[in-house]
Amino acid sequence: MDFSGTWKVYSEDNLEGFLKVVGAPEMVIKMRKNIKPVVVIEQNGTDFTYTTKTPIYTKVHSFSLGKESEMTAADGRRFKCTVREENGKLIAETEKFTSVREIQGDDMVETITAGPETFISRSKRV
Repeated sequence: MDFSGTWKVYSEDNLEGFLKVVGAPEMVIKMRKNIKPVVVIEQNGTDFTYTTKTPIYTKVHSFSLGKESEMTAADGRRFKCTVREENGKLIAETEKFTSVREIQGDDMVETITAGPETFISRSKRV
């Protein structure tokens, strides 16, 4: 799958529940509920650069498939993550959540599960 490009989030389901279960501060939850990020993904073989842009912050994560990397949450907390490709999907696993990112038609869909909560984000290429 080719994830490269600029993606605009247009739909998010259960963001607040997900942020609460992963321990995000209430201030971050309130601010994030009103923001639809733009995500820029650059893919070069198994190496990825993933940039999330909002009016409040820009976060850049770089990772290589199958190798552990360190990432930063919206509230500044750091966590370890390993991303793998499986059946055209990017699957990221951390101690607190699992993320599955895939292309469905013209959309990029990310499904993140943390404990009993599932957050789904849908984006379109721009």
